Amino acid sequence: MIIWLASYPKSGNTWIRIFLTNLLFTEEKSQLDINKKGIIQFPLRSHFANLVDNSLDLEEITNKCISAQNRINSDSKIKIFKTHSALWKQPSTGKSFTNLQNTQGIIHIVRDPRNVITSVLDYFNMKNYEEAYKFLINSDNILGGDERDNGVPTIISSWSNHYNSWKHFNKNYLLIKYEDLIKEPEREFFKITNFLTSITEFNFNKQKILKTIDACNFENFTKQEGKSGFIYNSITNKNLNKKFFRLGPKNNWQILLDSKIRQSIETSFKLEMEELEYLPN
Repeated sequence: MIIWLASYPKSGNTWIRIFLTNLLFTEEKSQLDINKKGIIQFPLRSHFANLVDNSLDLEEITNKCISAQNRINSDSKIKIFKTHSALWKQPSTGKSFTNLQNTQGIIHIVRDPRNVITSVLDYFNMKNYEEAYKFLINSDNILGGDERDNGVPTIISSWSNHYNSWKHFNKNYLLIKYEDLIKEPEREFFKITNFLTSITEFNFNKQKILKTIDACNFENFTKQEGKSGFIYNSITNKNLNKKFFRLGPKNNWQILLDSKIRQSIETSFKLEMEELEYLPN
């Protein structure tokens, strides 16, 4: 069964993945390793081997998403996957990104879109905030499918559609806000480990949790990336010598956004931002 770390791109998913990877897959006295392998992304091309003829074909991938997960879950063990996919469904075909039979639980990570936009602008090497804003509101948004990597086409839709799709999953659901991770990391990371122990047989050592929380800070991430790179950075950014960990907590919409872009975001996502208390009701 799969536990999903689900988020719109640039919302803090990597932070939680590094935390859980180091918590689950390192020895007690090991140092933090941002490149530690353990929790990988879904969907990847390797997940669809012998299931599709063309792993760059969106229709083939969407048709076989459940089949790929059935195969992953054939050993009945718990796995954690990071995903940026929306929880899409196709009523006409009955196809969907995942289902109750393949999913043990959801850790849904969200971030204020007024801060997401700056990270999107930088990570995807966009020209300006207007282009990044169009990305956030694009209900037909699809990422992946680059022949140079192991990715496949992934439906992310708009920021609001993505959030609304996952919030309705009605089995073992936990919402984590990036802003709360910044303000109260110990409280939020313990919320995550408590959630995992409640739906699995995981048994965490409190001191190891505290040590991992302490190590998982932006300064440590940037230092390690400066020394050894970050294997999960995009191919484009590696070629441009651009770091993955750039602004972190310094990404502040109140300083970086002009009023026009801010107002556009707040208008487009008003209902969701009020629900998440990013805007007053």
